[in-house]
Amino acid sequence: MQYSNGDLNKREFLQKNFDYFALRNARPYIKVDSYEKGMYNYQYYNVMAKYYRALAIDVKNTKKHTRDYGYYLNLTNKYYHLKDRSVLSILKLQNFENTSSYYIKCESKALRNELYEIVLEDKKEAIFHSKAPWLLKILKNENIFEDEMKTSIIDHYINERYY
Repeated sequence: MQYSNGDLNKREFLQKNFDYFALRNARPYIKVDSYEKGMYNYQYYNVMAKYYRALAIDVKNTKKHTRDYGYYLNLTNKYYHLKDRSVLSILKLQNFENTSSYYIKCESKALRNELYEIVLEDKKEAIFHSKAPWLLKILKNENIFEDEMKTSIIDHYINERYY
């Protein structure tokens, strides 16, 4: 709500989300047997991935670059992979029903033609993003990927930089 109202920028929003999990010593669920657990895991891994990506960017041009940059980047990639696994868990719970997916328009050249959106049409605010080729292949095999470019449902958030 604070982010939507403009009280927080994207970086502050991500920091508050990270703090939420860190202060509670929160951990993801091992067994995902409900939509709610899957969503929790998705949020957890997404927050961790974005937090460590921001740290990697912060140290990229410093003397600590060599050691810390690689460390943070590895954590980023690990958490993004786990986030994508969480999306797959949710999709399986949904039996891949009431789901749409498509590439989204991105201002970032690095994400253009790579980032896609997955929307659970029967759940409020169930919007996921990925660029994992293995997940895209599953979406295509399940016939829920539209091979066209669309504007993201949360376009403003997607295209706002956080570093």
